[in-house]
Amino acid sequence: MTNRQRARIDAVRTVGIPVSDQDRALEFYVGVLGFEKLMDAPIGQFGGRWIDLRPPRSTVTVALTPAREAQFAGVDTGIRFTTEDASALHAQLSNDGVDVDELLRWPGVPPMFDFRDPDGNVLYVSESPAPTNPATDEEETR
Repeated sequence: MTNRQRARIDAVRTVGIPVSDQDRALEFYVGVLGFEKLMDAPIGQFGGRWIDLRPPRSTVTVALTPAREAQFAGVDTGIRFTTEDASALHAQLSNDGVDVDELLRWPGVPPMFDFRDPDGNVLYVSESPAPTNPATDEEETR
């Protein structure tokens, strides 16, 4: 096989989040965070269910996997989500009783914060830049 023919990884499909109670986690991710449930299927050898969710416009999904001895809940997942309005989401999650940290703002960096799910798994949110409309931008420069 030449370098051009080599198999390669070309995308991220799913990231797993270990949870101690899949029903409680499903309620949080769907009910509080507004994720869409794509799959919820029993997996006997997995010791629970395969629960696949995604934020409304995301192509990457989140799997709520049963916590095990080798993969315990309450970890820093490293997962970073985006939102159009970090300040509004931060306030909403705070009002909903979610364990959120301070909204951070630095010059030249999008506003961001981290929060924890019911198992204490740490997740991050940063504000995505507003989408631009090339036609509108072009008209404004004339």
